[in-house]
Amino acid sequence: MPPLTRSPLARSIPTRFSAPRVRASRLAAAFAGFGLFFAPLPSADAFGPPPRPLVEQTAQAKLLAEFERFAALSDGTVGIAVRDLQTGETQSFNGDTLFPMASAYKVAVAGRIFALVDAGALRLDDQLALDPALASEGGIAWMFSRPGAALSVQRLLELMLQKSDNNATDVLVARAGGPQAITRFVTGLGVNGLRVDSDTAHLLYRAMGIHPSSGSFRHNAGAARRADPMIVTRDMRDLPNLSFATEIEDTSTPRAMLDLLSAYESGRALSADSMQRLFTIMAHCETGKHRIVGMLPPGTAVAHKTGSLNGTGNDVGVVRLPDGRRFAVVAFVMKDGKGHKARDRIIAEAARAAYDYFLYAPERAHGPTHKS
Repeated sequence: MPPLTRSPLARSIPTRFSAPRVRASRLAAAFAGFGLFFAPLPSADAFGPPPRPLVEQTAQAKLLAEFERFAALSDGTVGIAVRDLQTGETQSFNGDTLFPMASAYKVAVAGRIFALVDAGALRLDDQLALDPALASEGGIAWMFSRPGAALSVQRLLELMLQKSDNNATDVLVARAGGPQAITRFVTGLGVNGLRVDSDTAHLLYRAMGIHPSSGSFRHNAGAARRADPMIVTRDMRDLPNLSFATEIEDTSTPRAMLDLLSAYESGRALSADSMQRLFTIMAHCETGKHRIVGMLPPGTAVAHKTGSLNGTGNDVGVVRLPDGRRFAVVAFVMKDGKGHKARDRIIAEAARAAYDYFLYAPERAHGPTHKS
């Protein structure tokens, strides 16, 4: 057997110096470690400022903060109110501020009409005459000049709530007993902060700043526009009429409109059949495609009614969540000069924030909350 030999690499390293060198390097590393251990720590500034303590926001606070952020998109005033229709939990921003309802008042008109149906004083297939004295502009105004023209209550409700037809609305307002009868119906439900003072023609007169005592709407409106070109400019540019926006007539707070929707949905105001018919008609609303429904998931069931008039943009309705629960939402914008796109976005953002809140917020206080 040949004798054991060391490898060429091993032979090149003198063995008498290997062990001392290893021990020296280990001692140097140890002393260096002790030096680091006993050396003073760097100041906190070396790592940047200390982190701020986290402040946990509740889901409600986040929602209200979002409402306030959306309101900043307008140069006017924004009011938002939402309610879980199962628990009654309510969240609002400027919820007790009065806003012009514009065509959103037609929700109150519809309630009064359905209450008459429930009382047996009216039938949905009753034919109501189209009195030429009630004709204003647009929509079915042309039908009022036809002798003997009439439409069913059902069809008039559809025109009023789905197309926001002012002429159909004023026929129903007259059959409801006038604006005061509609207000009495609303207050009789315990709803405070919502009043109806005019039919649509006289609401438009007030928005134009005129108060004619007689004559057709077309004649009076035409004369006013010729006398004051600002009326035409305001309409074309969708600018607010600030004096009109501060009037108390035909106004509602977001919370009051929310209370009215809740009274319908709960069965306190209408029979189950009338409530179902009302919301079915509102579910086919053709106006305001970019408002409440604008940012909700496709296919979300929404029954709503819009309102628009000179710097005012509104939408009110009931939204169904994927699990079958429902919430009501009211969004009002007034005195706004930024245009309908900004108002539509505010309303759409508010509706989507409420949708996510009621669907996903794991823990919520089930009590009234608002921010004025």
